[in-house]
Amino acid sequence: MRFVDEAKIKLKAGDGGQGMVAWRREKFVPMGGPAGGNGGKGGDIILKATSGMSSLLDLKQMSLISSNDGDKGLSKNKTGRNANDRVIYVPVGTIVKDESEETSMSIDMLHDGQELLVCKGGDGGFGNAHFKNPYCSAPDKSTAGFKGEERVLSLTLKLMADVGLLGFPNAGKSTLLSRLSNAQPKIADYPFTTIKPMVGVCQIDIDKDMVIADIPGLIEGASLGAGLGIRFLRHLERVSILCHLLDVTDEKPLLNRYETINQELKNYSEELFLLPQIIVINKIDALDEDKKAELTEFLDYLSNKNIKFHLISAVTGEGISQLKDNLYSKVIANKLEKNAAFLDKKVFDPTKNLY
Repeated sequence: MRFVDEAKIKLKAGDGGQGMVAWRREKFVPMGGPAGGNGGKGGDIILKATSGMSSLLDLKQMSLISSNDGDKGLSKNKTGRNANDRVIYVPVGTIVKDESEETSMSIDMLHDGQELLVCKGGDGGFGNAHFKNPYCSAPDKSTAGFKGEERVLSLTLKLMADVGLLGFPNAGKSTLLSRLSNAQPKIADYPFTTIKPMVGVCQIDIDKDMVIADIPGLIEGASLGAGLGIRFLRHLERVSILCHLLDVTDEKPLLNRYETINQELKNYSEELFLLPQIIVINKIDALDEDKKAELTEFLDYLSNKNIKFHLISAVTGEGISQLKDNLYSKVIANKLEKNAAFLDKKVFDPTKNLY
């Protein structure tokens, strides 16, 4: 399935039903008077976040999403039936924006089951019974239902994950993701095998897991849009830990590749650059004599800067267990820090997102 993380949708809520002109006509009730009911309310349009979706593909293919109109009013002062609301499902992590001149709505759909009313259906029109008063006992008019709201929304998906895998193309991220989690990404021995972000759940123990996202390979200039870098970088904005993967067999120097990726992170976002990083040096099973000296020099550089690192082989599984435990401990520590910061807040507004 094609991965789509941006979509623009046009919405039209249902119109209210027409009010009715009717008269009470019963035996032995002379001049029964007006008896036309009001129209029913048009259907609202509601966005609902669900963890069961991972792309905006279905919405991108829709030119117009609308809900039904309310039914017209009935005789005997009966109100028309209200239309059912239309529920549109979006992936958890979707940002909803309305950039029209009247409003500047921007809301994050961060929680599974979160609902957002985006278009309100129109109220029903009035039947002639509504207009009866001491000065007009037999009104002969009704009104049309009110129009439902129309809106054009811009949807942007940012993946929700605990750990983000990043690195140059062909560094082994997809293979590592398949080792750490239940994901089954396409894996082959050529660059840019990953053309869309992949997400997997890493099971540590019963009730202990973490979500890992494999972000397609970044290249120099990614923060400026090279190789669709900006679209890929934004999926890292909500992760807790960055797992920076380096291929020890690559011809380019390790330090150069390490600094290039970090510079792209910094250019894109200072907050992203400051996220905790774990450096993972992959493909040590294929290490040759020419690269051993360079690896030793790079490890000394990391040690002098007190930067944690792991030596692994995603193919053979060497070092994977220790990496998994370290990532999980970092994720838990980050969550505890976030919870403590949230509890320190003096003002709690239940109408706003928690984070």
